[in-house]
Amino acid sequence: MSFVLYVIGFAVLIGGVAWALITAGVCVQYVVIACVIMLGIGILTEVTRTRSKDRSS
Repeated sequence: MSFVLYVIGFAVLIGGVAWALITAGVCVQYVVIACVIMLGIGILTEVTRTRSKDRSS
């Protein structure tokens, strides 16, 4: 369940940043680039947080 909440929260964050950048008059191409970078960072952090620990034998 925490994965779903994290994805929803990060989607809201990306949406807010995109809205702020467009309102500030930034070119749409730069807004898309920023959102893709943020999406990549979100995926990397979520994978490292939810990855199961290796069990030592």
